[in-house]
Amino acid sequence: MIDGSRADVSFLTGLLVDKFVYHMPLHRQHQKLSDGGIQSSRPWLTQLVQKAIALIEPIHGAQLASVRRSRVISMDETGIKAGRDGPGKMHQGYFWPVHGEHDEICFVYANSRRQTVIDSILGASLVPGAVLLTDGYAAYEAYARKTGVAHARCWAHARREFFEAQAADPEGATQALTMIRALYAVEEHIREYKLGGESKRAYRHEHAKPVYVALFDWIDRQFERQGLLPSNPFVKALGYARERRAGLGLYLADPDVPIDNNHLERGLRAIPMGRKNWMFCWTEMGARQVGIVQSLLVTCRLHGIDPYTYLVDVLQRVSQHPASQVEDLTPRRWKELFAADPMRSVLHSLGR
Repeated sequence: MIDGSRADVSFLTGLLVDKFVYHMPLHRQHQKLSDGGIQSSRPWLTQLVQKAIALIEPIHGAQLASVRRSRVISMDETGIKAGRDGPGKMHQGYFWPVHGEHDEICFVYANSRRQTVIDSILGASLVPGAVLLTDGYAAYEAYARKTGVAHARCWAHARREFFEAQAADPEGATQALTMIRALYAVEEHIREYKLGGESKRAYRHEHAKPVYVALFDWIDRQFERQGLLPSNPFVKALGYARERRAGLGLYLADPDVPIDNNHLERGLRAIPMGRKNWMFCWTEMGARQVGIVQSLLVTCRLHGIDPYTYLVDVLQRVSQHPASQVEDLTPRRWKELFAADPMRSVLHSLGR
């Protein structure tokens, strides 16, 4: 795959899968290779990984473009230490995962949590009728106001505020959690009976909207109670929900909008799981490369694709595939076009 290199595509893919799927840092892979009698150097393994990622970077770009074209986009952010920030210190960077309507996810690295990062990832405008689904971070609200995009809010984050307030006001928090649980019961029924489109919207309107109205009427009454301090966690939970009332209700009228962005947080687990093993990235470039690979591998999982089979194929195919059609190599499109007869490594043929 790489001119003049001893590594074939199966070796390259093995490095990537062990590092990014099973979170095995290269120094452990180097030790494992040595124990198996394969002599190599750690700098060589690092160079191989970097060159392999360079080959698939255009595929990541095509997938991010596909996500941007989605009508409903979910977005979040999670911290990662990346690069030096003075003697003995690591810089605080962030992965910004974005999820599109075709079950594609991209992890975009940025060195800050500012609103300008959202602008750079999503652009100045989205498709007509677009909806952005997020948590309560103010930067998302600022982007929505600036661009005019509809801004839906995540019920899981609102629920979390009440859950964490149970010690401060057990009775009040339990009432809120009970009503939120009723909203989720509606969604469970929708999934069970595979409702979609107008049927889904109508069912939400009939069964979830009355609960939504009752919940916010109850929240308004709670603020009239005596003796509640602004610093009380229960009051903060009430305020969190009330300030985001419109965004929390947006899903009721749009069947394409989920009740929360838990689907995004499930995909996001690849980053915290890896972080427990490699803890940080030595450079910001390294963090950016982590985002590129994880975008494709996590999307493979979302579409039921074996990551090893996918990478063996696209690492061979990408150099001969027309650049204008690179979107065909994203996991979603690859499954439709090439999964039935993927390109294999030489070792696969020998094993048969």
